[in-house]
Amino acid sequence: MMIDLRVVEILERKMAQSLDSRVDTQLPVANFAQQVTDGFFGHTFRLQYEVRMFRRFFHNLSVTLEMIKFEHSVFALPFALTGAVLAAQGWPSGRQILWIVVAMVGARSCAMAFNRLIDARWDAANPRTRTRAIPAGLLTPAFVAAFAAVSAAVLAIAAWQLNPLCLMLSPVALGIVCFYSYTKRFTAWSHLVLGLSLGIAPAAAWIAVRGSLDPAILLLTAAVMLWTAGFDIIYACQDVDFDRSTGLYSIPNRWGVPRALGISTAMHAVMMIPLAALALHFHLGWIAALGLAIVAALLIYEHSLVKPGDLSRVSPAFFNVNAWISLLFFAFWSADIFWRR
Repeated sequence: MMIDLRVVEILERKMAQSLDSRVDTQLPVANFAQQVTDGFFGHTFRLQYEVRMFRRFFHNLSVTLEMIKFEHSVFALPFALTGAVLAAQGWPSGRQILWIVVAMVGARSCAMAFNRLIDARWDAANPRTRTRAIPAGLLTPAFVAAFAAVSAAVLAIAAWQLNPLCLMLSPVALGIVCFYSYTKRFTAWSHLVLGLSLGIAPAAAWIAVRGSLDPAILLLTAAVMLWTAGFDIIYACQDVDFDRSTGLYSIPNRWGVPRALGISTAMHAVMMIPLAALALHFHLGWIAALGLAIVAALLIYEHSLVKPGDLSRVSPAFFNVNAWISLLFFAFWSADIFWRR
């Protein structure tokens, strides 16, 4: 039986065309299905990535707030609010209070983040501070630097919202609070620079309310500066051996712990003088005087907690007592002002 080769070729071509037509018909469907699958899983993976980044950001933010001891804002804020109440001779507007608080938080957050950033090398070497976020690897220096920059911007925005003089002076405030971080490298009196960083708060709040500066409010600045320097000297007694080994400056390093505690006591005694002068200047009454008596009693108690040979109770002296001092001072002085209205 003879097979015609031409017939076979024709049949092969028709079969190939049939197969090609089926492939061409099924290919768009397959491509569409693949696109849907890739799109679904790609979107899912992107969403999961964004959720992880979101969680990481807020975790880092939480660690940063813990690192800068955000709750310690209670130290200076009541004194700032006291300056605002004195300026207004009553309660300032809600808008002023809001932006004063925002400015205070921004300035302190920037200062603390900046301090942790440039002191990271010292913190890593100090047994007491080596577990802080940067030396422990919990935060990157880049994240902390970004946090400090954003905090500075928050201060500038708050100052802009208050009045032109606040905005003009905001770089000065930032310069003061950040400059402190360098002072332990060259002066034992760095404690007073830290004191000034907190002491400008009531003067700044006065400017926020009045739009000008009354020299009388600088009495409160001086008192807060001495109060802060006094308790910072107590706190620095914990690091006297480390400061000596690394060449960092502090009053306990220069004069020893017993004399440093004596200097701290003297500063806390002298701070009562500008507070009394300020009360007389604003004709405050018995409620403010009672507040001063309570502040003096708390300072005496604070110093009773710390002995040259026993620094185990420095933390309660540093945080608990001083938090009560600032809060009660504000409560009694503002109550006196409202009582006389």
